[in-house]
Amino acid sequence: MRYVRPVAALVYGTAWKEGDTARLVGLALRAGLRAFDTANQRKHYVEAAVGDAIAGAIAAGVVRRESLWLQTKFTHVGGQDNRLPYDPRARVAEQVRQSFDSSLQHLGADVLDSYLLHGPSVDQGLAPEDWEAWTAMERLHAEGRVRAIGVSNVTLEQLEGLVSRAKVPPSVVQNRCYASRGWDRAVRAACRARGIAYQAFSLLTANRKQLARPTLAAIAARHGLTREQLVFRFALDAGMTPLTGTTDEGHMRLDLAAAQAPSLDAEELRSIESVG
Repeated sequence: MRYVRPVAALVYGTAWKEGDTARLVGLALRAGLRAFDTANQRKHYVEAAVGDAIAGAIAAGVVRRESLWLQTKFTHVGGQDNRLPYDPRARVAEQVRQSFDSSLQHLGADVLDSYLLHGPSVDQGLAPEDWEAWTAMERLHAEGRVRAIGVSNVTLEQLEGLVSRAKVPPSVVQNRCYASRGWDRAVRAACRARGIAYQAFSLLTANRKQLARPTLAAIAARHGLTREQLVFRFALDAGMTPLTGTTDEGHMRLDLAAAQAPSLDAEELRSIESVG
């Protein structure tokens, strides 16, 4: 099975929404968003509420299940709080399977489009626990239970290590994208060279200072876009799949509209690439 890109240009990120998760996912569905990212990590996500909102939207005729693209993650014990989706005494491979089965139940799905390792367990390199988790994810992929597997919050060194040894190399990388670091240029280049899809999150919240730059204001005005829309248009033109986590329905529609705006020219892309 190969990675299937999201059916929409933007993915709706469901982190940090707590008790408002179901309402906001419902708003996103009504606004036209069809791709959703979550994690079976109660510390920052309410995965079950994502599934509840999707089930409600399907029942109300807002959307059909086959038109949705769903991605979730396995999170190591170190990234969890006490509300674990698996037995912490079990081997990591079993934790992956327990977490995955729980995610399917939460999301009301039989197959997932994408399943990510929610960051390596160590800051440098890959620990034995990471390889055990990845091997378990490869098995889920081989069983046809997930269409693609990938990794988030990963450095270039870790990505290259994973690609060099994995039986099934990652099909997707999801990273926080800082303008001050060249919009994660090195990791993006590695992904592009290997045909790995790159997903960018925190494009707005991580770059507030850069969003205020006159350069961005001038380019945005030239295209009739808000600065936020410009960042999403730039990301798309630079080969990224942007995540939006807005809680405002109007902004959801504006974010989606950015995908329909004309592409930026080469000079504009260079200007935004170097804004950090």
